[in-house]
Amino acid sequence: MKNQLTELLTNYGEIGGIWFDGHWDQTPPEGVVDRASRINWHYDEIYGLIHKLQPQCLIGNNHHLAPFDGEDFQMFEKDLPGGNTTGFGGASVSSLPLETCETINNSWGFNITDGNYKTVKGLIQYLVKAAGHNANFLLNIGPMPDGNIQPEFIDTLKAMGKWLQQYGESIYGTKGNIIPPQDWGVIATKDKSIFAHVIKKPSQAYIFIPTLQQKVNRVFLMANKKELKFKQVPEGLFIYTDSVEWDDIDTIIQLNLQ
Repeated sequence: MKNQLTELLTNYGEIGGIWFDGHWDQTPPEGVVDRASRINWHYDEIYGLIHKLQPQCLIGNNHHLAPFDGEDFQMFEKDLPGGNTTGFGGASVSSLPLETCETINNSWGFNITDGNYKTVKGLIQYLVKAAGHNANFLLNIGPMPDGNIQPEFIDTLKAMGKWLQQYGESIYGTKGNIIPPQDWGVIATKDKSIFAHVIKKPSQAYIFIPTLQQKVNRVFLMANKKELKFKQVPEGLFIYTDSVEWDDIDTIIQLNLQ
């Protein structure tokens, strides 16, 4: 493996990241207290080699455990950080950069019989939730045997790209986990802006953002710049939504801070 890694890391320019998988296959089942691997993977040697040849290269390992020494980000398979709906994401959330990885149907590789395609709405909301959890969202697609991408995947990716062309400012370069996820959605921040992603219409004519202490100057809908009324109290911020036309995927309310 070290010879192959050396070839990859010396012959192909700058490499941004190495993503390891398979450790979980050589451990006792998820949920067992002792998840020690049956194999000594020599991660100290492997990770040391990668960082020596390309110090900027980020290392991640899909082992479903707390990060090991030498890893640069923590990944969660088919779950948001801190969630464990699949049984793969039970590890506690570390202080490292985070990533959640998901498939566009149910398969990591090409599977002609797998027609369980996730909807554009569902995938965009997954992306939004990942941003709210301060995590990168890795959306996997399995190429066909001839190297082409399935038309169903292309259609979905184009639709997601169109959405990001309009609303990407609320995703790219943002920080999440500033305020915990709410019943109505999640929060992401960037510079002097806060983006409230409302993916579930509230039952009352307002949303409340708890613990927000920074002075808010302006609140408006990102889609059409329509101003919204708000009230700041010591406990947080009320945003009044009685005049909002709700987006079925994600209604983004932008807050400008002083």
